[in-house]
Amino acid sequence: MFVDKAKIYVKGGDGGDGLVAFRRELYVPEGGPAGGDGGKGGDVIFRVDEGLRTLMDFRYQKHFKAPRGEKGRNKTQHGANAEDMIVRVPPGTIVYDDDTGEMLADLTRHGQEVVIAKGGRGGRGNTRFKSPANTAPAIAENGEEGQERWVTLELKVMADVGLVGFPSVGKSTLLSVVSAAQPKIGAYHFTTITPNLGVVKVDEERSFVMADLPGLIEGAHTGVGLGHEFLRHVERTRVIVHVVDMSGMEGRDPFDDWEKINDELRLYNVKLAERPQIVAANKMDMPESEENLASFREKIAALRPDIEIMAISSLTRQGISELLFRVADVLDSLPDPSEVPEEEAQEEEHVVYRMEERPSDNDFRITRDNEVYVVEGESIEKLLRRTQFASHEAVLRFGRILRNIGVDAELRKRGARDGDTIRIGDFEFEFFEGGADDYLFDDR
Repeated sequence: MFVDKAKIYVKGGDGGDGLVAFRRELYVPEGGPAGGDGGKGGDVIFRVDEGLRTLMDFRYQKHFKAPRGEKGRNKTQHGANAEDMIVRVPPGTIVYDDDTGEMLADLTRHGQEVVIAKGGRGGRGNTRFKSPANTAPAIAENGEEGQERWVTLELKVMADVGLVGFPSVGKSTLLSVVSAAQPKIGAYHFTTITPNLGVVKVDEERSFVMADLPGLIEGAHTGVGLGHEFLRHVERTRVIVHVVDMSGMEGRDPFDDWEKINDELRLYNVKLAERPQIVAANKMDMPESEENLASFREKIAALRPDIEIMAISSLTRQGISELLFRVADVLDSLPDPSEVPEEEAQEEEHVVYRMEERPSDNDFRITRDNEVYVVEGESIEKLLRRTQFASHEAVLRFGRILRNIGVDAELRKRGARDGDTIRIGDFEFEFFEGGADDYLFDDR
């Protein structure tokens, strides 16, 4: 079964928690802090494996979670970083963020890697909080949560040559004749509903990959019929072999067929109209094919003299060898994909790099939910998740940071009074005015 689209969940590993520990040595009654940092969580990395051809594996496994980092240890030992999770994908896979629709990566080369979900940083141990004012801190941090997201994988077949044309023009038969591929063939429309790949050996030194792509119909660029399910695969091919039924058995005019298919390609992606194209005039063993071919050549010459037309018959194998040699010659004349100029390669790869802006500590807002004051802010919520509330010192530190960035002053402006409930994330606290510490923390 060919699967070319999948939706999966990925999550980077959480960072390991920092440790509160103190030196315990003989004759050292008041040893200093010795708690180590937690290890980094593993990243979820997508790696291209040219041995894969479909997204079938993702039909059965949809959740990928990297391991978390180890907790910090005593004697200032750093917790071990977690191993990254490697997820193998076939070449031609495009990764989209399911929520935003943003393209995260376009993976085309064997061995190419991209980090899809970053692992969280490890929490700091109490050694990190030592200062002249606090030589024995009992403060440590929880590990940072790993990045999580739903992503959509979309596969575009990677082939040198793509066979295009209306249904039942003989694409599958041609592929079965020139390669060892065995596509399902029948005398009815839409026999091919998924791409079929075959390796075509031209001579001792030359070969290429040919794809029999699902049949097109008019309006495909808008999604009619197989629509975009087909057209996205054409984008990857280097040469288009346009198979046209010259016999007219289906009651269609060969030139109209050629024109309609090319219009669909152009309307979907204007670059496809510029792709090298060879017309394979198929079914030349049938009556009236020669007459139709002569008329077809005249019309093509007037419109697109650059288009090469080769008469073939997949049934009798007439002209097949000549077609393969010509396709191989055209491929040889094109730049090697591995030698694309650096600027074009970067454009094709579509890996997006951004400088992450650190959220401002003062970027918060306060709202009311009935009698509860709700404090929201990315940096505050991140601080909340990393604070170990089992430690009294950590609680006091959390309160001091909120005071320093102006949260308590803003609460007073909003009318907060002694005993009012303050909510940050999933935590609720009681607010007290004055004193060294304005908050009594209560995880409810």
